[in-house]
Amino acid sequence: MDRIEKVIIASAVVLLLVFFGAIVIAATGYGVDVPTCVTDRKPFTEGRAPFKTSDQPLRYEAHTVARMWNFDPPEITIPPGAELDLYLSAADVVHGYFVEGTNINLMAVPGAVTYQRVKFDREGTYRILCHEYCGTAHHLMAGTIVVSQAAMEEQQ
Repeated sequence: MDRIEKVIIASAVVLLLVFFGAIVIAATGYGVDVPTCVTDRKPFTEGRAPFKTSDQPLRYEAHTVARMWNFDPPEITIPPGAELDLYLSAADVVHGYFVEGTNINLMAVPGAVTYQRVKFDREGTYRILCHEYCGTAHHLMAGTIVVSQAAMEEQQ
């Protein structure tokens, strides 16, 4: 084996270890979580606005349905510091669900339910965008997640 081949192989092994270490750091240190497909829930056809779950005071659950060319419900409102259990299903074709400024990036697949838990610490309005081409009005498919204590008090 030539000296240059040994250097290239050693460099490749070092790069693999660096990339593996970066994945471990991202998963443990930055809270990056892989969305899961939920198998114990049937796909739903109607969205449900966030509601409190009984086990913890600042945990909310929302059921979102993606369909041509909107999200149901189009707006999700929660208070700052709340954890949101987001369940997503599709009514017609494959859609994407990307929330700007967060690590939420889900696929809405007909006949399946995807899930991700996220915590919103800062107040603000987070845009929801479909990132999977779903037809001619795909560019209009958007929604919002509003994190605001004042908006929560108005709802109650």
